Amino acid sequence: MKNSNSTASIDNIYQLDGKVPLGKAIPFGLQHVLAMFVANIVPIIIVASSGQLDQSTTTTLLQNCMFIAGIGTLIQLFPIWRVGSGLPVVMGVSFTFVAILSYIAANFGYSAVVGAIIVGGLVEGTLGLLAKYWKRFISPVVSACVVISIGMSLLPVGARSFGGGYVADFGSAQNMLLGFVTLISLLLFTIFAKGYLKQLAILFGLVVGYIVALFMGKVDFSAFNNIAILDIPKFLPVKPTFNLGAIISVILVFIVSATETIGDTTACCVMGIGREPNEKEISGSLACDGYSSSLSGLFSCLPVTSFSQNVGIIAMTKVVNRFTIATGGIALILAGLFPPIGAFFNTLPESVLGGCTIIMFGQIVISGIRMLAKAGLNQRNSLIAAFALAIGLGFPSANELFKILPELVAEELSNNCVAIVFLLSLLLDLTLPKNMEVSKQTN
Repeated sequence: MKNSNSTASIDNIYQLDGKVPLGKAIPFGLQHVLAMFVANIVPIIIVASSGQLDQSTTTTLLQNCMFIAGIGTLIQLFPIWRVGSGLPVVMGVSFTFVAILSYIAANFGYSAVVGAIIVGGLVEGTLGLLAKYWKRFISPVVSACVVISIGMSLLPVGARSFGGGYVADFGSAQNMLLGFVTLISLLLFTIFAKGYLKQLAILFGLVVGYIVALFMGKVDFSAFNNIAILDIPKFLPVKPTFNLGAIISVILVFIVSATETIGDTTACCVMGIGREPNEKEISGSLACDGYSSSLSGLFSCLPVTSFSQNVGIIAMTKVVNRFTIATGGIALILAGLFPPIGAFFNTLPESVLGGCTIIMFGQIVISGIRMLAKAGLNQRNSLIAAFALAIGLGFPSANELFKILPELVAEELSNNCVAIVFLLSLLLDLTLPKNMEVSKQTN
């Protein structure tokens, strides 16, 4: 009897390796692209605006970022040497860097942003290759706390998308209707679809939401104005300058981003494959994050990192096949080479995305809770999780608490609960006694 991995079968979508018929693999890959496309380009628009780049240069950067996200995804899926995890990790431009890069762009120019990304990516990539020397300090309870905080930090992002994003009519009846139509379509498809088709619920919800948006006149086709059919990504459209202060600041944020990558990689592996990632996979994932970001800098783009949105898709669908998800990476590369493809993805209304992402982000939270339960809810782990999550998730919601810190540090902490949770959970895990016992109450 032949191994199922040696012949093309739809059943292989639940296996890391194995052949899947191309026609059936593409829809699953497109789910990943549709879920992350808008979030992949928004950070570039924000930072480019801070650096006062003209519209033509910004458009070039948007094209480049799609191309690099696709390249980074393929490297994660199919490692080159020790770079890449070999896991179903999808790469995209991260919001983690927006605050610091906007500050640098406004004060030192976008060229300083490019230089800092090139150097910072090399530092993270090298740290990734050296992960065997420090990975042992990150215990299961720390990883669980990080995954929970990633999910919790994304819930407001999903809610903002549900209401229409950063638009004048945020929360309008039309936007809310689109969000609910998409969400209900997704849920109904999950309930009534049979077999592997259940795992296409996100794509189904997006398609239904898009069609409804078309009839409501909520789809903006202006992105197709004066657009070229084919355009090769441009190398260094903005030349780098190397500002020491900017480089140091960005390196620190790269270290913060690395904690998110560890959490994403762990969650992806636990939820999709049913095991913890090994040292080689963590090391490769971080190395890919860093070196792909340096490559992104050579195209004047922002850092590319593991995308938490796509971890949510894996949590829902359990589709982990590398070939299948690679079709999504190839779609991103094509979007970078053929601007009309990217323009089409960019017409997807934010409320339609929100209808899908809000439940995906909730799945990440649930997965983190499962990881915490697996680590053991003894007194020690419960204390670590309670302390780290209470401070890490609570303080940023009242960001005035950080006003005694330098402005740049305060801004980073108030916008990055994942970093706080990671640092606190790691500190407690390293300092609390390993044999803490529950004190017995006496009557």
